Amino acid sequence: MNNIIKDFKISTLEDTKFVHPVKITYNQNGINKQWEAVKSFDSVAVLLYHEEKNSFVLVKQFRPPVYLNDKSKLFTYELCAGIVDKNKSLEQIAKEEIDEECGFDVPLESIEKISSFYTNVGVSGGLQTLFYAKISDSMKIHDGGGINDEQIELMYLPIEKSDEFIFDESKAKTPGLMFSFYWFLKNKS
Repeated sequence: MNNIIKDFKISTLEDTKFVHPVKITYNQNGINKQWEAVKSFDSVAVLLYHEEKNSFVLVKQFRPPVYLNDKSKLFTYELCAGIVDKNKSLEQIAKEEIDEECGFDVPLESIEKISSFYTNVGVSGGLQTLFYAKISDSMKIHDGGGINDEQIELMYLPIEKSDEFIFDESKAKTPGLMFSFYWFLKNKS
């Protein structure tokens, strides 16, 4: 995927759709305090294991907040994921994200919950629920890549390279991705 970033500008948020900056004031043990935070959606993420390729399926995409802090990181490597913005089960949202981003039709009963944890605890404190699913070529229904104007590229990471990938600091990745690899190696391999 060729990635050319132009006209990168920063402005103040006023009418937001997905995140809402807030100022929090409170008293903790008799001390008045304040905190700046962002109210945002919870999310789901899915570790996908491709059986025939003996690989994890990752999504690679441009993330403006990462680029804002480090211009050398044009892409992030992530689990298939999405926000919880629908009145559906978390498993159903995970299934839809697998379809949209990766192009696989995974049966709902094949999506296994791993755990839930909080992300960005100093900024948004969103709850992410992590799932696992095995996929195969027979489940492939389209190329994936996301919906609307998302530009998502799939990456197949061989299992035997996952440990090296975790510690490769040249690649921007999430803690949930790294945690899920260790979970897989402990519980599924």
